[in-house]
Amino acid sequence: MTISGLGPHGERAAPPERVALLADDIAAARVGRFRVAIVLHTMTSDWAKQQIAGIMATFGDCETAVIEVVDCGFAPEAQVAALDRLRGEKPDAIISIPVANSTVADAHRRVSQAGIRLLLLDNVPTGLLPGSDYVALISADNFGLGTIAAAFLAKRLANGAAVGVLSYHAEFFATNEREIAFNKWMLTNRPDICLHVRKFDSIQSAGTDALALLERHDDIAGFFVVWDTPAMEVVKALERAGLYLLVTTVDLGREAAINLASDGMICGIGAQQPYLQGVTVAQTCVLALLGKQTPNWVALPGLAVSSDNVVESFQKVWRKQAPREVLVSAKLVKGHSPS
Repeated sequence: MTISGLGPHGERAAPPERVALLADDIAAARVGRFRVAIVLHTMTSDWAKQQIAGIMATFGDCETAVIEVVDCGFAPEAQVAALDRLRGEKPDAIISIPVANSTVADAHRRVSQAGIRLLLLDNVPTGLLPGSDYVALISADNFGLGTIAAAFLAKRLANGAAVGVLSYHAEFFATNEREIAFNKWMLTNRPDICLHVRKFDSIQSAGTDALALLERHDDIAGFFVVWDTPAMEVVKALERAGLYLLVTTVDLGREAAINLASDGMICGIGAQQPYLQGVTVAQTCVLALLGKQTPNWVALPGLAVSSDNVVESFQKVWRKQAPREVLVSAKLVKGHSPS
């Protein structure tokens, strides 16, 4: 496993194998009858649904009860309210993906101060430290995902081209790492390419922001968008404007996979493994509840997904058959078999 990034406090990543559960761990967890709550940024994305699937499968094997799953709708105030309310429920642990940094820091700190084990997904709020304020951070190698997206886009761009980089306005470890890695890779490997950066406030505004960036820089030949849902909003906005530009992104959602397979604007994806990330955070949680030492940061490598391997990658990421539209484009269904 190669992890190119560092954790939020400069940590080296531990591989998921470090937190694998032994038979004795599972047996002890069943005796413990632990209770866990989950607080997510959203439940509407493919990524979030697979995270939950991995968490539930692992906790199910350990007979650990999930007492609530909260969808914060990307709203910091909703997350603060949920964490404060859940403290009163006194679960043994809370798994959270912080939707902001400083705004939600105190609410997360209050969880650990109440004696509840806190495990974080993808982001660490400002000032929180492993061991005292939270057990561990579990994430993808977001720096590696950014470099994957950069390499895909670079090989399709002419010398001296310009690229629009659409990043998320919120201070968020995962998306910040992707943007930093993308920019660094381009500056190192394609210094001829000019980068124009703009931040979007919401998924829905990403398409409008892409068009606004194009109005200011009409030489842009492609975009990098820090995850797939806003990337597809960019694709749709470009289509409505009658434009065809290359787009790379992170996360292999259904729409992005279909667009990639059908030779649409998406020309390459750095894919997370959300199901395995869900398994990993649940395993780390169980070990912590059993009083065992866990790494401060556990990271999963990203997958480089092109139109050539999108079918196999979709199956690996989502643990199910690729959508028919992907299979048809890859000529892997009846009536469209390879010649």
